[in-house]
Amino acid sequence: MTSAASPFTPAPTDPGEAPEPLDELLARIRACRVCVDSPRRLPLPHAPRPVLRVGRGARILLASQAPGTRVHLSGLPFTDASGDRLRDWLGVDKETFYDVGRIAIAPMGFCFPGQDGKGGDLPPRPECAATWHDRLFAALPEFELVLVIGAPAQNYHLRRLGLERFLRLSLTGRVESWREIWEARTAPRLLPLPHPSWRNSGWLKRHPWFATELLPVLRHEVARLV
Repeated sequence: MTSAASPFTPAPTDPGEAPEPLDELLARIRACRVCVDSPRRLPLPHAPRPVLRVGRGARILLASQAPGTRVHLSGLPFTDASGDRLRDWLGVDKETFYDVGRIAIAPMGFCFPGQDGKGGDLPPRPECAATWHDRLFAALPEFELVLVIGAPAQNYHLRRLGLERFLRLSLTGRVESWREIWEARTAPRLLPLPHPSWRNSGWLKRHPWFATELLPVLRHEVARLV
C-alpha cells in the first residue's frame, strides 16, 4: 500500500462529505498506480496509463469498458476501429467526439488491462470502479444522457441510477429493452449499447432492429445535446 502522502492513495470517502474538487480528483486518477501497488489480483502487467476525458460542461456521458492496446499507446479513447464505428453510431465527427465540453468519456477501467492467452482484452480492472468511480460521479454535474457500452458499464450505472431491476437481464436483453430503460428515468436518461468492436459484427447482423430502431433515437438525442 502506498503511503498517505502519495498522490495515488485514495482519499477516504464519506457520503456526508462534499465532493472533491474535480481538477484535483482527475489529477489523482491520472497518477493512479493502485492496480500495480495494491492490486486485487495479479498486478497490471505494464505501466499504468489512465485514460479518461471528462469536464463540467458535457451533457453526454459515454461509459465504456477499458482502453485497448491502441488507446494505451495514444492516450486518447477510441482511437481504433471501434471508435470509428461508435462515432458513426452517434453521428458525430472526431472534433465533437473529443470535445470534453460536449461529451465525457469515462471507462470502467481507466488503464489497458492486458490480454488473455488468446489475444483478447481482459475485463476492466476492478480497482478503478472500487477506488474512483463513486467519487468521480459525485464530483461531476449530472449528465442528461448516459450511454453505457458493455456489461461492466451497464452493471455500474444501472445501480448508480436506481435501475437495478434490469441487472437480471443479459447484455442482449438490456439492449433489447432499451425503450423500457430509456423511459424509466427522465434525467439522466440511459441507453444500453453493445460494444462497437468489429468482433460484434455478427451480433449486429442478428439484431437489425439495433440499426433501424435504436440508432435513430441515439443520433437524435446526441444531436440535440451537443
